[in-house]
Amino acid sequence: MSRHPARHRVVVLALDGILPFELGIPQRLFGRARDADRRPLYEVVTCSVRPPGPVRTDADFSILVENGPEALATADTVVIPASYELGPVFEEGVLTPELAAALAFVRPGTRLVSICTGGYVLAAAGRLDGRPATTHWASADHFQRLFPAIDVDPDVLFIDDGDVLTSAGVAAGIDLCLHIVRRDHGAAVANEVARRTVVPPYRSGGQAQFIQRPVPERQLAATTAARAWALGRLHEPIQLRDMAEQESMSVRTFTRRFREEVGLSPGRWLTQQRVEHARHLLESTDLSVDAIARDAGFGTATSLRQHLQTALGVPPTVYRRTFRTGAGG
Repeated sequence: MSRHPARHRVVVLALDGILPFELGIPQRLFGRARDADRRPLYEVVTCSVRPPGPVRTDADFSILVENGPEALATADTVVIPASYELGPVFEEGVLTPELAAALAFVRPGTRLVSICTGGYVLAAAGRLDGRPATTHWASADHFQRLFPAIDVDPDVLFIDDGDVLTSAGVAAGIDLCLHIVRRDHGAAVANEVARRTVVPPYRSGGQAQFIQRPVPERQLAATTAARAWALGRLHEPIQLRDMAEQESMSVRTFTRRFREEVGLSPGRWLTQQRVEHARHLLESTDLSVDAIARDAGFGTATSLRQHLQTALGVPPTVYRRTFRTGAGG
């Protein structure tokens, strides 16, 4: 199997019982990432734990996978989507001999990614011990009991722990793949992928907003207008009471509704939006760091540096140097 020398290779491991939707996410998202000259930035291939052949899905059809487990040895990133036929992996937290032999092909230093309950495979392989991780909220308690050495967070859409990344259920795989593109090549490339896929480039909040409550609350009002109002005024000081007034709510009621709808506090959401706006300006303009700090609502360059360092692990100048040219390859 030949390999394109200039592209980051993503190998997707298709297990029996795989969900077709999740299997298609890496190909769709990574496959749409292009540099400024429209050259693909990733090469995506799919493999099985067995020699090439059919793999069962959870639907009424199988898929023909043309690569065996040896393809994992060529991966820069391995993605493991969810499967409904994990057997002892899900029930006992141990790998089958076939799966263990397949994962043995993965080279040290390869980035590992799971979508939904694909995290059980990484956990059973010992790749999540002592690390933070997430999975579908409905499986989080079971996941934690089966793997007590893992710090399970059931409330987030995904967790980036450097060389190991895990996501919540189904559509959170889209969020995670977009995050990886953003991490590798910057927000401009990730935003273009999102536009072509007709999905939001960034979803605030976490799984908490999707967990069914025992008594569903009547949504007599929403916080959508307040969020739109705030996004148009990121450069201005925004107080919680200002946002609450847009919905004619008390601060207490607004805060509760906001958490229910977004999964974050208004303050944390606002900071995320300002960081995203600052990233966009760093990539797409020649504005000074001071000007970007003011335009994004951080006020001072020092504040922007602190927030960007916390969110991304790099200061503004390093981010700009990396991703201003990153979109151009």
